[in-house]
Amino acid sequence: MYSTKPGLVFAFHGCDKEVCERVLNGKAQLVPSENEYDWLGNGIYFWDGNLKRAWQFAEELKKLPRSNKQNITNPAVLGAVIDLGDCLDLVNSEHLELLKESYKKLEISSRILGLKLPHNKKGKDSGDLLLRNLDCFVIENLHKRRLPLSFDCVRGVFWEGEELYHNAGFKEKNHIQICIRNPNCIKGYFLPRSLDAAYKKV
Repeated sequence: MYSTKPGLVFAFHGCDKEVCERVLNGKAQLVPSENEYDWLGNGIYFWDGNLKRAWQFAEELKKLPRSNKQNITNPAVLGAVIDLGDCLDLVNSEHLELLKESYKKLEISSRILGLKLPHNKKGKDSGDLLLRNLDCFVIENLHKRRLPLSFDCVRGVFWEGEELYHNAGFKEKNHIQICIRNPNCIKGYFLPRSLDAAYKKV
């Protein structure tokens, strides 16, 4: 009953400058990601309120060219105004239960059919679960089970990177991601501006 998120959020998408300009000029649309290892399932990914992390991600992709993907030559960040709508929010206890139930159903059917479920895997040079094949599979199964009332988007919190300091409960790359499934949730795009350092509050 309370899964619909009121209000709008600012979110950011790291991409190549050419893609950014084409989307801003209405000549292109962002393409949904459909990788088997996507953290929140299939959709268009944004960093929730985290401009700096979007820049970091774009810079990281420039250093790591990927085959069969649009690589980043000139890193850029595209801002978006988003209405989350009916959101599968993975900090909501009821939604976590839905995800758990989705996994249980898959576990039972895979056992009956003699199939193996996918696995989440750590990155080559990282202790973080960067390849989330299992999570993606479970989330996509949940969407299919809810058809035609599939969620508009998925929102999740992730603890990623090195400890912020010794014995910290926080990590350097902690963030919230939004995966947009319903493109109508995106109300508009903008080019993020720099803070006016000369402005003084009184």
